[in-house]
Amino acid sequence: MDAVAQDSCYHAPSADTRPPLLCMKTWNAKAQDVEREWFVVDAEGQTLGRLATRIADTLRGKRKPTYTPHVDTGDFVVVVNAEKIHVTGNKLDQKRYYRHSGYPGGLRSRTLREQLDRQPGEVIRKAVKGMLPRNRLANRQITKLKVYAGPNHPHEAQNPKPLPEDK
Repeated sequence: MDAVAQDSCYHAPSADTRPPLLCMKTWNAKAQDVEREWFVVDAEGQTLGRLATRIADTLRGKRKPTYTPHVDTGDFVVVVNAEKIHVTGNKLDQKRYYRHSGYPGGLRSRTLREQLDRQPGEVIRKAVKGMLPRNRLANRQITKLKVYAGPNHPHEAQNPKPLPEDK
């Protein structure tokens, strides 16, 4: 039996004159072929979770037709006005951020209100990081997120475009 006959995608011509059927190959993105874009998001008045979902999808590249799960196909995202993020309910006083020094009794916590006063960029960064997978690829993807508390950012040279809204 020859190699062509062993291929499961090849169908030998039958008695009628139909052309043989050939399989389509699955296309996978390669790291060197990815074209990255820069997007800017104004977080003023936007809900934290909904904004973090849009950012996480953009960082992973899920909004592109060339999305491949095991390749970093995502774009850069610049977030401005992180200190003016909106949350619903009583989250400002009830949601807590924990950290540990590594020593016994070293557990510290802050409320969302305190965290927004001290490090507003970390609120969005932690929300987005929680929506990424737990692997080395996600560690590379989170580095493409740039968060700034105020309205200014140093990435004007990249000509960032506004992040498209969801449909």
